[in-house]
Amino acid sequence: MIDWIPFILSFKLATITTTMLFAIGLPIAWWLASTKNRFKPIIEAFVSMPIVLPPTVLGFYILWAFSPGTFLGKFFSSIGIEPLFSFPGLVIASLLYSFPFMVQPLQSGFEGVPKSLIEASFIAGKNRMQTLMHVILPNMKPSILTALIITFAHTIGEFGVVLMVGGSIPGKTKVASIAIYEYVEILDYKSAHIYSAIMVALSFTVLLAVYIFNQKSKKVQL
Repeated sequence: MIDWIPFILSFKLATITTTMLFAIGLPIAWWLASTKNRFKPIIEAFVSMPIVLPPTVLGFYILWAFSPGTFLGKFFSSIGIEPLFSFPGLVIASLLYSFPFMVQPLQSGFEGVPKSLIEASFIAGKNRMQTLMHVILPNMKPSILTALIITFAHTIGEFGVVLMVGGSIPGKTKVASIAIYEYVEILDYKSAHIYSAIMVALSFTVLLAVYIFNQKSKKVQL
């Protein structure tokens, strides 16, 4: 019998992470796409680091940063949040690990919007916020959808960083990827196959949805 709790936790984690990252990543991506600051390459490098860093490295520094003796650890403890080996800890780790998967597609989307549309909006008397909401965002829907879906899928597939930060507490931090790992460890390959097949089907469906939507959007533009 399949235990669906790890999948529920994975979907809950991915939903919260994707929602928060969209709110955080949108203004950052807009700034990166429009700024001419000479430090832009350095900031872009920091944003992209989770892509190339081993998850264990990121997990280790999260453990260190939120340990009880540090400023952040004491701060979160004072407001009643335990950042390590808890679901909030998984959210923090996922926000950091999936950050570039949200920011980079949004930045590409902003950079792809014709500058003539933005200039025309300003000439028409719209301010920056009105231009963003009514001109820029509607013209970068494929990029927004790609950012949301890829971030969601990437968060569901996380393993190393969530294992280090959250451990494997049933019903709290044991997500689907960790459940698969534990089944392999105890040589329960049947359960590992079932869980893995579900993850493969989910990943394929997500990517297929992105490509179909982007293809339809290109046809509409043509």
